Amino acid sequence: MCRSIKTLRPPVTPSVQDEDIRAAALQYVRKVSGFRAPAAHNRDAFEEAVDAVAEATRRLLDELVVRGAPAGRAG
Repeated sequence: MCRSIKTLRPPVTPSVQDEDIRAAALQYVRKVSGFRAPAAHNRDAFEEAVDAVAEATRRLLDELVVRGAPAGRAG
């Protein structure tokens, strides 16, 4: 479990910035890979993974429907 990854969906976090999503993605990839910072020969794969996780996270947050959220605000 990545304890430093915070919940990003509303209403827990009402305003999520790209930096928040990137930070969560970075923590996830660090945990899964076991590397805080990858060696030079793994850097591209590491960064691509962070980008992919961040993109998937943004899509997830954009598509979530939160019960009780104000009309027109899905995430």
